[in-house]
Amino acid sequence: MLTDQELENILNEGESDHVEFTESTRDLEKFRKAICAFANDLPDHRSPGFVFIGIKDDGNCADLTIDDELLQKLGGLRGDGKILPFPRMEVSRRVLNLCEVAVIQVEPSDNPLVKVDGRCWIRVGPRRAQASAEEERRLTEKRRWGNVPYDMQGVTGASVENDLDMRRFENEYLPAAVSPEVLEENDRSVEAQLQALRLTTQDGTPTVTAILILGKAPRDWFPGAYIQFVRHAGNAVTDPVADHQEIRGTLPQQLRELDQILKANIRNALDTSGDRHIENPDYPLEALREIMRNAVIHRNYQGSNSPVRITWLEDSVEITSPGSTFGEVTRDNFGTGITDYRNPTIAEAMKNMGFMQRFGIGIATARKALGQNGNPPPEFNVQDTFIYTRIKKRQ
Repeated sequence: MLTDQELENILNEGESDHVEFTESTRDLEKFRKAICAFANDLPDHRSPGFVFIGIKDDGNCADLTIDDELLQKLGGLRGDGKILPFPRMEVSRRVLNLCEVAVIQVEPSDNPLVKVDGRCWIRVGPRRAQASAEEERRLTEKRRWGNVPYDMQGVTGASVENDLDMRRFENEYLPAAVSPEVLEENDRSVEAQLQALRLTTQDGTPTVTAILILGKAPRDWFPGAYIQFVRHAGNAVTDPVADHQEIRGTLPQQLRELDQILKANIRNALDTSGDRHIENPDYPLEALREIMRNAVIHRNYQGSNSPVRITWLEDSVEITSPGSTFGEVTRDNFGTGITDYRNPTIAEAMKNMGFMQRFGIGIATARKALGQNGNPPPEFNVQDTFIYTRIKKRQ
């Protein structure tokens, strides 16, 4: 974040294509659109954009109280799943020109288009607008391809015609990822749509995400991209196998099939002690679903032929996901709410398709569901090449 003097200099220049004033503290949607517009950096300043909260349109102080609750809400906009891909931003409380303000500093994205709920916002002079097809094309061309994560890299040898299910793209993915009014314009080619959604590279090659989400045969390219489910009739892996399945297909297909397997294996005990008969599951579906979806979405797909393994024992369920922690997440802070994403484009795609509601709360959600159901907290073992999770049965 810049110094107070530097921020005062920017504030004194007034609103522009990289500065916005607002005296609203409640309109989170307005803040999301502003963050999105500055992250897209259509004017190509290659420098941060700023939202000053507590400043009137004419530049005078709005005399607002900037409290910790507001700062937490603003900071939470980065990872609430509305702005994708995740923006790089900082939030701070400052006193500028004797006025208390909240400042959001937004860095230009290396990976536009940045969108809010499927809509791409840009800054045009001192006003904000939704990007046109031509403006989206210009933003796509700005991508710094050398910096993209693995899941956005092209799969050498793959092609849209031979390896992607375009019917699934047009009927299932596109309506989920793009706002209805943008789809109604109908002036974007399929090639432009694929590239804008980070599903193809500049030369039209399908990305890792495209193959895993829309591929006709994902395992032809990623042999470990499946889930191995084994249920044992006992408390040890040496006990007889009661059920064994390989869950294959695209990631959405895998997660849908996994949901059905979980529902079939969760057992309910009937509590008849009260006036009403209550069913108590040995595991809450929500907790298993959160942990297992995290294992599939955030696993390492680069250079690993290992599947996600689910071992269902009589007294516990064990989940092993290839790949260790990533980025800001370490062994010490794993599961504490610190988030970073090995596969941000896969996470974005799965969010678009409804498999994730918010980012960074999966483990917290699982812990809460387990506690409410009477299960012990989940146990984690983070190693160099995998993350192991054990969930114990409700007693």
